[in-house]
Amino acid sequence: MSSPLVILCPGQGAQFAGMGKAWFDAAPEAKRIFEQADRILGSRLGAPLTELCLTGPAERLNQTDVSQPAIFVTSIACWKGLLASLNYGNGEAPLTATAGLSLGEYTALVLADSISFADGLELVALRGRAMQDAAEASAGGMVALIGADEAQAQEICTKAREGDVLVCANFNAPGQIVLSGHKTACERAAAVASQMGLRATSLPVAGAFHSDLMQPAAERLSAALAKTAINAPKTTVLSNVTAAPHTADPVAIRQRLVEQLTSPVRWSQSCQWLSTSARGEYHEVAPGKTLAGLMRRIDKNIKVITHDEP
Repeated sequence: MSSPLVILCPGQGAQFAGMGKAWFDAAPEAKRIFEQADRILGSRLGAPLTELCLTGPAERLNQTDVSQPAIFVTSIACWKGLLASLNYGNGEAPLTATAGLSLGEYTALVLADSISFADGLELVALRGRAMQDAAEASAGGMVALIGADEAQAQEICTKAREGDVLVCANFNAPGQIVLSGHKTACERAAAVASQMGLRATSLPVAGAFHSDLMQPAAERLSAALAKTAINAPKTTVLSNVTAAPHTADPVAIRQRLVEQLTSPVRWSQSCQWLSTSARGEYHEVAPGKTLAGLMRRIDKNIKVITHDEP
């Protein structure tokens, strides 16, 4: 395969017990990534990361401080295994663009050689821990709106906010927007959505991600990013905050990654940018097939090849 590649990297919610096992068993390159992650993280998660990925338990894997590094490592392991299977194990893969949903943006930056795997893992582990702590310190939640456009979602926020935090947090695909904020405001938002003839589902998440309730996590992440070496990406990497490519400026990349914790994830808009500007074969790295499903709703002309298993 020599056609250019556009790589999509999943975010939190894609995790499941057993993820990465097929790659771990089939590809020595993937196994090495898991082993490296275990050495870096040690006993920080209460059990080796590889064990949590391959066998669970799901309850622990679903906690933010574990799911974020687990997804990141599984994605990178899949990528290394995929490169070897395509005979790019030692050379440059023909990458034309990378993009990742929220957490997946870190994976995308590692694929583009902007951040090293070890530094990326440290950042993602700290990010997951900081978000978990911020979630536990505030009574927050998230609610998915089905069938709403951005104007309707903003109207629901305005009507249901009542002095609490309530914002649009994820623009996942047309008709699929997630709100985030105080739990009480999320409950009011679901009621307002229902009155407007829209479906609203509360999500099983730890807290109000991508809202101002994540500001304490953003401050911790900012301090860690300041000490992390970041290079100009070797390929186009989409920013969730701007839905446009990151610049070559490491200071700006750090700033976008900090802003991402309290800003909406513009995934739908990012994929629209890719569909008009990035030519190539689209591939989604493990775990899961969430992004392929979203792309069908964003641009049905783009087929995404998934790699949950080799």
